[in-house]
Amino acid sequence: MKSAITVSLVPESRGGPFVFWDGLEAAFERAAALGFDAVEIFPSGPEAVEGARIEGLRRRTGLAVAAIGTGAGWVKHKLHLCSPESAVRGRARRFVAEMIEVAASQGAPAILGSMQGRVEAGVERAQALDWLEEALREASELARQAGQTFLYEPLNRYETNLFNRQQEAAHFLEERGLSGVGILADWFHMNLEEANLGEALEALGPRLGHVHFADSNRRAVGFGHTDAGALWRVLRRMGYAGYLSAEVVAWPSSEEAAERTMQTFRALQAIE
Repeated sequence: MKSAITVSLVPESRGGPFVFWDGLEAAFERAAALGFDAVEIFPSGPEAVEGARIEGLRRRTGLAVAAIGTGAGWVKHKLHLCSPESAVRGRARRFVAEMIEVAASQGAPAILGSMQGRVEAGVERAQALDWLEEALREASELARQAGQTFLYEPLNRYETNLFNRQQEAAHFLEERGLSGVGILADWFHMNLEEANLGEALEALGPRLGHVHFADSNRRAVGFGHTDAGALWRVLRRMGYAGYLSAEVVAWPSSEEAAERTMQTFRALQAIE
């Protein structure tokens, strides 16, 4: 398994669950110094991701890009894929498509989290799920053409009323034939929704595409009560070889959150 840490380039989300906030160069350099394998980037839009600049940072630091988030589509632009307004849904899908292209240029998948939206008043759940299916099918095909998977993240009940649990999301993807969509399992959201985190992870099998490495309180793993060792053993038993990416609040500071994440990750690597 590989380690990654998040950097947000979205001023509107400052204070949210991202470790670094002060630019790509600082994030890459500090992540490399601490021993991380990759950086996960949350840009304000496709125009904020300068491919040549990121490639230069990757060469200089030896880091990869673990994934690129689409969340600014909601946080900054108020776009989501289940909006009752067709024009909004169309703009949301174009935004996601552009982010898939940007992510693929860095050899990384794009993530759909908050931009999935929710079932709004006046919209039937069945209709919202049909809109979600259409968007995921389009996104996964674009990702496939670019040599990537597309990552869908179930969120907790306070952030969406679409899918909150891993198996609910996996069943939907299977039922709709969305084979090109991987699931991003976020330990923070799972702590709020799952009866047993390990069983929920293991049931995903090969559908698991990415892990957000967060403790029960959304701080760095090691600052809460999640049994990270038990989950590490589950992932190892599954043969998971992807990223554990710290999408956590910068508490008590960015530096301390990053250091604790790496301390915990190294301790987990030592488990036999």
